[in-house]
Amino acid sequence: MEPNYPCISESDALWERALEAIPAGTQTYSKGPHQFVMGLSPKYLERGKGCHVWDVDGNRYIDFNMGCQPIILGYCDPDVDYAIRTQLDKGITFSMMHPLEVEVAEKLIEMVPCAEGVRFGKNGADATSAAVRVGRAVTGRDHVAYCGYHGWHDWYIANTDLNSGIPNFNQQITHAFAYNELDTLQAIFEQYPDQIACVIMEPVQVAPPLPGFLEAVQQMARDHGAVLIFDEIVTGFRFAEGGAQELFGVIPDLACFAKGMSNGMPLSAVTGKKEFIQALEKTFFSFTYGGECLSLAAAKASMNKVQTRGVIDHLATIGERLKSGINALAANYGVEELVQCTGYPCRTIVAFGGGDRFDPAEVKTFVQQEMIKRGVLCNGFHSISFSHDEDIIDYTLEVYDDTFKALKSVLDRNIPLTDELEGPVIRPVFKRVADFMAQQTSKD
Repeated sequence: MEPNYPCISESDALWERALEAIPAGTQTYSKGPHQFVMGLSPKYLERGKGCHVWDVDGNRYIDFNMGCQPIILGYCDPDVDYAIRTQLDKGITFSMMHPLEVEVAEKLIEMVPCAEGVRFGKNGADATSAAVRVGRAVTGRDHVAYCGYHGWHDWYIANTDLNSGIPNFNQQITHAFAYNELDTLQAIFEQYPDQIACVIMEPVQVAPPLPGFLEAVQQMARDHGAVLIFDEIVTGFRFAEGGAQELFGVIPDLACFAKGMSNGMPLSAVTGKKEFIQALEKTFFSFTYGGECLSLAAAKASMNKVQTRGVIDHLATIGERLKSGINALAANYGVEELVQCTGYPCRTIVAFGGGDRFDPAEVKTFVQQEMIKRGVLCNGFHSISFSHDEDIIDYTLEVYDDTFKALKSVLDRNIPLTDELEGPVIRPVFKRVADFMAQQTSKD
């Protein structure tokens, strides 16, 4: 197919205005233009339907970012939108509690193995920080062992590259361990005996857990008197109806959910076993919008659809079609050293390598730009939704075919890849997180 160079003049004009009004120009770093090919990629999206989005210049794209992963059913899902509109006619936020708080909490308890109580937040970081606070409250300890990404609050972000404004003591009481490397967690417990309040981790990111790894983490936390928290912000309602804990059969003490729970509406939840979650009766976690009803209505409709419409099976089937197709194409063009699709089918990631010739970030930039020119918006993750169907996947594989053909041409001509880039090289938001992800994909 012929590549297209979309007009993005309206996007560019809005960006110039944003630079004057918004620090860093964006509300969400991972949505900012520096995560996409500057000069070619759209910067502002105006509307979406299913798995398609339209930018402010009227260009249409197939979207695999899906709002940074919460759009698990599709943009403007009719069932979720109907629930929101129905509740909108009744009101949004009230002066007292609303029945939806009970109904959605009961639905979570029904679906999630560890859930015996629920409290709601608005962002994933609300839930993870509340869970860590509970861990500290029930153990009387301060230190935290963590694995993965857990949001913007001080306790986590202190150990990233964007930690300005955070008191230094946070770096002294939070400690990272490596996924599938049990000895790195053991070393933390040995270095800080009787000081670790909780172990918080994403139960799976890209690489699958080694046999017995999650079970060993659970046992180690128990042996050392620490609370085990699963951050299921991404995995919840995607890997299984009850999240990764259901898929792997390892039940944490507490778990955190967001994203796919409400198909894009701002809602999160901290759940857990009664002996732990009841600490929130005295551990402060309260704010005006904790019972906001449009998001709760969306969550009720979204979770019902996940339960009744075969969403989990669809994500796995369609995702496997895409994953296997990408890897077959990469092998066909001899670029598998540069591009490999890895991870669980419901949420795959394209791992970029450089071989002995390129910077992996250059390869990522080139692949992204070629896909954008052919109407596919993807920054490396494939966040499969219920609205991605076989026709969409077939078209996307055609785009990957053209893209890998172009990449092979660069290799055959023996030229610098930077000669073919139409914008600056994409760089990660967090260098340390990027290094961690590269480590994980290399183990898959």
